[in-house]
Amino acid sequence: MSDEKINKTALYDFHVAQGAKMVPFAGYAMPVQYPLGVMKEHLHCRENAGLFDVSHMGQAFLIAKDGTFETAAKALEKIVPCDVSSLEPGQQRYTQFLNEDGGILDDLMVSRLGVEGHRHWVYLVVNAGCKIDDFAHIEKHMPEGIQLKILEDMSLIALQGPKAADVMSKYLPEAATMPFMSSLDIELSGMWCHISRSGYTGEDGYEIAVKHADVVEMCELFMSHDEVEMIGLGARDSLRLEAGLCLYGHDIDTTTSPVEAGLTWSIQKHRREEGGFLGAERVQKELAERPVRRRVGIEPMGRAPAREGTIIQNMDGKDIGVITSGGFGPTHGGPVAMGYVKRKYAKSGTEVQLVIRGKAKPAKTVKLPFVPNNFYRGE
Repeated sequence: MSDEKINKTALYDFHVAQGAKMVPFAGYAMPVQYPLGVMKEHLHCRENAGLFDVSHMGQAFLIAKDGTFETAAKALEKIVPCDVSSLEPGQQRYTQFLNEDGGILDDLMVSRLGVEGHRHWVYLVVNAGCKIDDFAHIEKHMPEGIQLKILEDMSLIALQGPKAADVMSKYLPEAATMPFMSSLDIELSGMWCHISRSGYTGEDGYEIAVKHADVVEMCELFMSHDEVEMIGLGARDSLRLEAGLCLYGHDIDTTTSPVEAGLTWSIQKHRREEGGFLGAERVQKELAERPVRRRVGIEPMGRAPAREGTIIQNMDGKDIGVITSGGFGPTHGGPVAMGYVKRKYAKSGTEVQLVIRGKAKPAKTVKLPFVPNNFYRGE
């Protein structure tokens, strides 16, 4: 891999020391796999706990100069469809940036800080490949009195899997009872960090923002536990695909709307009705009239995986859609895929055909996810 124009996270040397195979991804040198291999990494995360470097993601604060959360939330609601204003301190939501035509510019996490004195700060995590454009988009649409503070000194790691809470609670007992999509600003073993109970594997777990200077020490702390293994981009992709989670630039992009993508759940009812955000016209129209196409799970009947770009046909051989993500699902035990089909074919169980290497192969639409999500909702 050439070093030319490739950024490195603060964990680059750590990855190399762990035997990672490094590849260029979204402008960064990132680990695609470790000596354990993609299949075993995937299964380990489903059964134990996996540690991921996601420091290439963009992190920022949105701060109202009048010192109120309401001002920052209302400003952000002009460019995202979710309800930001009702966030309680320490609460997080998933949402999207939309363009004027209702297409998705990126998907992101929005949090309200819970730490005393900073509860008016909005914390954003955006995708690596979109972050420069995202931050420019925010700056363009924010009114006077709103500051965008990009975090250049923070790494981001994710501890995911059924044993993640056991490991985390050894250092922070209160982390065990954090509900899904909540956050804490707290010291962990002497290192200040922002911890959210979230992730992109379908498993229980945490995402931890921590200073670059501390991230190696924190990873070594977690890796001292037998339950924890480093996990690369390869397994991260198969984990999120089994979990039915969208990858920006593949399953969602500027041509897709949240309604087509099956993300209506992320737009709270009053925001669907009232609008007032970029792209609201298309969103409201598709909610009222139903979209022309829908994102669905696709299960190939054979063993051959259906890769991105594979044409989906009806049983008469007519094109009805395309695969946007596909591969082998180690936990599912066979090939899995997602894609868009015309609405009439979106019902779970519909027989379809996939054009693989010029031949039509049998498949069917299925309800997502392929593997049940194990998010911690509380006792």
